[in-house]
Amino acid sequence: MKVNNLSFGSVMIDGITYEKDVVIDGGQVRKRKKGESKKYREDYGHTPLSHRENIPWECKKLVIGTGHSGALPVMKQVFEMAKQKGVEIITMKTPKAVEHVNDKDTNLILHLTC
Repeated sequence: MKVNNLSFGSVMIDGITYEKDVVIDGGQVRKRKKGESKKYREDYGHTPLSHRENIPWECKKLVIGTGHSGALPVMKQVFEMAKQKGVEIITMKTPKAVEHVNDKDTNLILHLTC
């Protein structure tokens, strides 16, 4: 898997441009469906990554790209679930997170703005 281009609001992976947040799960790219997290928006000032989303837990490590300036909030329940499942979570700004796209046993959630 190759990240060809990353800019504010878009990422190109293997020649395909995505303009919405993405999840990389077992080498497959899909749109992040954050509908379940929108109800927490007022509490965080931004739609956070919540435990109610379809998080790709089938991995040893989950890298969360928190946006270009690192503004994506990650709810504490996500970290609690990770601990229960034995998954290590690493959060970092998205430009750094994409460097982990080919790490073994690693899934990613990439926030493409803020």
